[in-house]
Amino acid sequence: MSQMMTAIAVEGGKGPAEALKPVQIPRPTPEPGQILIAVKAAGVNRPDLIQRLGFYPPPPGAPATLGLEVAGEVVESAGRWKAGDKVCALLGGGGYAEYAICDARHALPVPKGLGFVEAAGLPETVFTVYANVFEHGALKAGETLLLHGATSGIGVTAIQMAKAAGAKVIATSRGAAKAEQAKALGADVSVDVTAEDFEDVCKAEGGVDVVLDMVAGPYFPKNLEVMKTGGRLVHIASQGGGTVELPIMKIMQKRLVITGSTLRPRDADEKARLAGEVERVVWPWIEAGKLKTVIDHTFPLAEAGKAQATLEAGAHLGKVILTV
Repeated sequence: MSQMMTAIAVEGGKGPAEALKPVQIPRPTPEPGQILIAVKAAGVNRPDLIQRLGFYPPPPGAPATLGLEVAGEVVESAGRWKAGDKVCALLGGGGYAEYAICDARHALPVPKGLGFVEAAGLPETVFTVYANVFEHGALKAGETLLLHGATSGIGVTAIQMAKAAGAKVIATSRGAAKAEQAKALGADVSVDVTAEDFEDVCKAEGGVDVVLDMVAGPYFPKNLEVMKTGGRLVHIASQGGGTVELPIMKIMQKRLVITGSTLRPRDADEKARLAGEVERVVWPWIEAGKLKTVIDHTFPLAEAGKAQATLEAGAHLGKVILTV
C-alpha cells in the first residue's frame, strides 16, 4: 500500500460545500486496538456539514477529516477482526478518505444481504437512535414515540427501530411527500406540519411517552404539552442555521432527560407509596440533622393575604407559614 491516500479536506479550514477538495495526505497508521479499513463507502451526516462550517470540531485524537461512518474491508487487524473482513464502523472522524482507522470495538460486520453502500449508512444513525431512544429515552413496547424530522437519516432509522421494538410512532415532517414517505416506512401516524399542528394530532392520539427532537425552538413547548406523565424528552439537534441554541446544547452535552412531576393529582395509592419511601429515606436524614425546614416569615391566619403577597414578591428564604 502507498503511504499516501486521497482524502477530502475543507479548503481554508471552513466554508461552503464548494470548499471540499480532494487532497493527498498520509495514510493513517492504526494504534494497538485499532483496525485499518479500506473504505468502500462513507456516510454523509448533518454533523459533517456543521463541522465543515467550523462549528463542530472533532474530538481530541480524532482525524480532522470529515466522516463519521464507513463500510469497507479490514486491511490491518485487531480484536476479533482479520484482514479481508467486511465491516461497517463508527468513527470519530476520517471517513471521507480511502483508508480509515477505528477502534476495533466500534466496528460491526456488514449485515448479510447488504452491500457496502447500504452498510455505510448504518453506524451513525443506528448508534444514535439506540443510545437516545432506547437508553436515554427508555422506549418500550406499547409506548408511543413522537419523532421530529421523520425523513432525515436519524428519522428513517428511528421509525423502523421503534416499530421493531413494538412501539407506536407519530412522525412529523414538512410537506405531503415527506409525510407519505414516513408513513411508508412504518409510522403509525405521519404529520405534515405545513398542513396541521402536531400538538393537536398527538393529543388526539392520547399523548406520547418519548420525544426524539432534532428541531427544538418552537417545538419545545409543544413537546411538553403532548407528553404523558413520566414522558422522556430527548434532544439530539437544533435547526439553528449553523448554530445551536445554548439551552438545547446544554441538554445534549449533559445527556439530560427532561422530566417533571406534580404531586397533587397523584392518586391515593401513589401518595401512600411515596409516604412510605419518604419515611424510610428522608426521616432518618432529618433525625440525623442533615435536613431542616427553613422558615422566613410567619403570619397569623387572618393575615393570609399578607402571607401570599410576601410569597409572590419572592423576597424570602425558605417557607412562609400561617399560624392559627
